[in-house]
Amino acid sequence: MTADPFLAGFQLRDIDADGIRIRAAVGGSGPPVLLLHGHPQTHATWHAVAPPLAGHHSVVAMDLRGYGDSQKPEGGERHANYAKRAMAADAVAVMRHLGHDRFAVVGHDRGGRVAHRLALDHPDAVTRLAVLDIAPTATMYARTDKAFATAYFWWFFLIQPAPLPERLIAADPEFFLRTHVEGQSKTPGSPSPALFAEYLRVYRDPATRHAICEDYRAAAGIDLEHDAADAERRIAVPLLALWGAQGTVGRTYDVLATWREKAADVRGAALDCGHTLQEERPDLVLAALRDFLA
Repeated sequence: MTADPFLAGFQLRDIDADGIRIRAAVGGSGPPVLLLHGHPQTHATWHAVAPPLAGHHSVVAMDLRGYGDSQKPEGGERHANYAKRAMAADAVAVMRHLGHDRFAVVGHDRGGRVAHRLALDHPDAVTRLAVLDIAPTATMYARTDKAFATAYFWWFFLIQPAPLPERLIAADPEFFLRTHVEGQSKTPGSPSPALFAEYLRVYRDPATRHAICEDYRAAAGIDLEHDAADAERRIAVPLLALWGAQGTVGRTYDVLATWREKAADVRGAALDCGHTLQEERPDLVLAALRDFLA
């Protein structure tokens, strides 16, 4: 184990999640909480939230398969290796390896979609669920219009057959990444230069870029099939939804209403920021999580 350069007081570990190597940062003590990042971030996105949260919780922040320093398997038939079901299974395996059979889950962006699937596939493992700046995947696809498709163009660009998006991004990964990140953040200086450099480090890897495309391809195909099969199911544990008041999700959807179609006990609020809440307003995210997890 080595010290995490972004999460103060955390140790980095490589964990075998039933055959997939997952990088995780582990710290703190108390009731367990799993933090799941989105695209194009890594677990380092929680640098301002995880250390103070670890004062009262055992916190695990992992890199999703395909992202950060976790293993990047081939996509497989119908991109099933990047289905949120597969990613959720990774998360359960990581937490069990660390001795946590039941835990709270907090997911931002893609990580929120993994967290949603985790709560459906492993209901006995999840005590509470928090999702940051997303509406349910099936809802967002079903209600797509010109405004949403324009704002979230990568949902439709990254799902194109390989190697089209991979090769186009490869021409200038830094430009694509910077444009994406700066377009979603509404807070000057977020992310910090050091954090952006960390995201760029892994984004320069062709295997990462391909895995990210596979993640989105799965979301537009096999994930929707899984969601359709569970359309009548409701998440039973308490669900907290937070979103950026200046972001696309908050402008486009009644976020709480979309989650009340999926869960029995929903609460939440908008925060004064853009898409990446935990980086733009970590103080407000931390306060909301402390109250929710208490």
